[in-house]
Amino acid sequence: MSTLHPFPALRPPRELAARVSSLPYDVMNHREAEEMAAGNDASFLHICRSDIDTSEAAIHAPETYAKARENLERFVREGYLFRDERPSFYIYRQIMWGRVQTGIVGCASVDEYASGAIKKHELTRREKELDRIEHFDACSAQTEPVFLAYRKHEGLSAIIREWIKFHKPEYDFTTEDGVTHILWPVSEPGTVEDIRKSFEEVDALYIADGHHRTASSAAVSARRRQKHPDYTGQEEFNYLMAVVFCDEDLFIMDYNRVIRDLNGLTEEEFMEKLRTSFDINPVDTIPGEGYAPRAKHEFGMYLNGRWYSATAKPGTFPVGHPIESLDCAILQANVLAPILGIDDPRTSDRIDFVGGIRGLGELERRCSGEMALAFSLYPVTMADLFRVADAGEIMPPKSTWFEPKLRSGLFIHTIEQ
Repeated sequence: MSTLHPFPALRPPRELAARVSSLPYDVMNHREAEEMAAGNDASFLHICRSDIDTSEAAIHAPETYAKARENLERFVREGYLFRDERPSFYIYRQIMWGRVQTGIVGCASVDEYASGAIKKHELTRREKELDRIEHFDACSAQTEPVFLAYRKHEGLSAIIREWIKFHKPEYDFTTEDGVTHILWPVSEPGTVEDIRKSFEEVDALYIADGHHRTASSAAVSARRRQKHPDYTGQEEFNYLMAVVFCDEDLFIMDYNRVIRDLNGLTEEEFMEKLRTSFDINPVDTIPGEGYAPRAKHEFGMYLNGRWYSATAKPGTFPVGHPIESLDCAILQANVLAPILGIDDPRTSDRIDFVGGIRGLGELERRCSGEMALAFSLYPVTMADLFRVADAGEIMPPKSTWFEPKLRSGLFIHTIEQ
């Protein structure tokens, strides 16, 4: 059983939606955020990245979190945001490269997250949690949603299809990155109840992306409960805003690796060690396009201006293990640690990670500069993610790259009290 709770969103009027919306707070640095918001006083970056209105040195300072609250109040005062009259769900569709994914915006239960009923697959870093804790607490709002997934439920699919068929969208715009964003508010009480009851039939929700925001929302909830020991459990601070997608809609891209050096080995020595665990074959490629693995357990490798196919030999990993059979784990266990001396990719400065959205040409570019070696990986699947989360395990770092990213500023969940 899963909880999804309707809420009256704070959101932009139709004619301002494209102008207000922004990329998520954590996909750009301070300078990039400044450039994106330049000349647009309605950009949601003034709220989710309020350091653009203080200073880069004050990114995590109290005045920056206070500025986020001040800007949120300004957006409401100036009509950039308004509140819906009734608790609602919102159907949110994204179209990228012709692919469509459609989710439902609502609020999941903080208690279900705390109990493990909302399943995770990733560790969080305390410093990143603290940033969003202070931001959400200062704003008394969850300003950006968590990205959750569920196994397909025919009843929910039917509700979404029927609502879209008979209602015009409130928002429909395409952003500079070519992604189309469409939103249908659902406030009709009967349909709201149908959605709520349908989610009660969903066995579990899974965090696809946004582990830090989830943990931060739960921490702010705990703060509010301490302040209000007579809380009933129905207050908005007991819930966390999420967009919940059917697994069949979701697209996980490859998450690739670039390595600074060969750990003191010559190219010939490195290749000799690699061949003990991998079948290595050179491949012909078009410059700038790279080589993408065709199946699990095959890797693309770029070394000294040449691409190779590297396929893990039988016996190099335990077949069927939820973690150790993942390609990123196979690479870590057979190459990065024993050959290249990178024991902890979370902390090593000799490895970097490149999301598939940048293309394989980015690996070639990086290796023409400060890096010596690159590996392209076959993408993790939603089935892989579910299997890891169901086992209560944690994926290796930088395992999943979801696209498209959820747009920020289209819905905000306030938690006043």
